[in-house]
Amino acid sequence: MNMQLPSLEEIIEHSHVVSLDMRVKFRGVTQREALLIQGPAGWGEFSAFLEYGPAEASKWLAAGIEAAYQPFPTPLRSSIPVNATLPAVGAGEVGRVLENYDAPHTIKIKVAEKGQSFDDDLARVAETRRLYPDAALRVDANMGWDIPTAVAALERLSDFDLQYAEQPVPGIIGLAEVRRQLRARHVELKIAADEAVRKHSDPLEVSRLGAADLMVIKAQPLGGIQAVLDIAAQAQLDVVVSSALDTSIGLAQAAALAAALPELPYACGLSTGTLLAQDVTSRPLLATAGYLPVHRVEPEELLLRDLNPGKERTAWWHRRLAECYAALKENAEVND
Repeated sequence: MNMQLPSLEEIIEHSHVVSLDMRVKFRGVTQREALLIQGPAGWGEFSAFLEYGPAEASKWLAAGIEAAYQPFPTPLRSSIPVNATLPAVGAGEVGRVLENYDAPHTIKIKVAEKGQSFDDDLARVAETRRLYPDAALRVDANMGWDIPTAVAALERLSDFDLQYAEQPVPGIIGLAEVRRQLRARHVELKIAADEAVRKHSDPLEVSRLGAADLMVIKAQPLGGIQAVLDIAAQAQLDVVVSSALDTSIGLAQAAALAAALPELPYACGLSTGTLLAQDVTSRPLLATAGYLPVHRVEPEELLLRDLNPGKERTAWWHRRLAECYAALKENAEVND
């Protein structure tokens, strides 16, 4: 972080823990928890997924502190094109879920869900294409396949005119091999790196090894707006800004990141607020006709109180905050 860390006591004093119901299960969860931080510049969000340890989650905390204590960069655009996100629902539910989005022009479809088959994926993608014949479709496997399965699956799914496939297998080497094999089969499907960027100690290795055609970048997992802008500038790949299932507070930071990029060739994955049944404001950051406005969001005091999960979960988040703060401080000292 290129700023002085506020004290842990100050962050805790100005923090609020919330738990939000979701409309559908996404990433295996039906409740989304977050710790929100109020600072001199506005509000930031710390909502690293619960299974992440302090080292990884500390980057999310850095992003939350940056948003609360630093102004957003000057925007180059006032609204952001965004994709609808379709969880791994049955084909019969596709229409119902996508009705929650206002005229989607781009749809990201989750595939490779644990406990499901490729036939489920095929039916979901086929039904989406049938209902939205003119939309740009992309699939996201979240590292759910091995290399042979990914190559075979993507060769078949490419018949639906996909824009790209996101993180079909784990790791950078795996991505590079999938991309190579698809090219050998004359399948001209672009590969996007997500986890291979945000979970790797050197996110720029994706670019150096030619493992992907574009990068999916997220403000929280990569440490905040400035950190992501630096990565994007060095990678020399097209980028797609995506959310980490944020509340409207985190989505505002992600939209500010997208608004600051010199180029934005793809719709961003920032319409995930639609997946939340609740939010911290009565005016959540949602897209209209596939575009998300760029502005800061302030939570409402009544909702912060009503959405608090209770003393036990609040205490858990405070302990986690302390652990991540210690990791963040240690990393800053090492890099001094």
